[in-house]
Amino acid sequence: MTVFIDGDGCPVTDIAVKLALNAGWQCTIICDTAHRIEKQGATTITVSQGADSVDFVLVNLIKAGDVVVTQDYGLAAMCLARRALPITQNGLVCTDENIDALLMQRHTARKVRAAGGRLKGPSKRTVQQDKHFEKALQEILLGKGADK
Repeated sequence: MTVFIDGDGCPVTDIAVKLALNAGWQCTIICDTAHRIEKQGATTITVSQGADSVDFVLVNLIKAGDVVVTQDYGLAAMCLARRALPITQNGLVCTDENIDALLMQRHTARKVRAAGGRLKGPSKRTVQQDKHFEKALQEILLGKGADK
């Protein structure tokens, strides 16, 4: 089993790599040439820049049971279709039960922005968010959270 990390702008790469290695999972970081990331113990795959280039490579590599760390709900939906388990940088496990609502949030926000509206951006990342992600990923890797 492998933990795949959507490495473009992922703030929890170090935590994910550490937990994957400690649990005996392989770890692969996929990023584009603008976000070259190398971490000891993880394999890095660098792809050309382009809209969704990382996403398409990642989806073609995953297998059922793999874990994918991503903040992209579109990618999460594609991972669910391949029976992989996506988890966000904040520790939210994306499931068949919640992905439609998450995609609708994304769609609504995109419509507001396209109409000239402004949305409040994310607040500065906190230590608590990192701890929540770490706990959620650790539960998945140790087999306690894979059926959530």
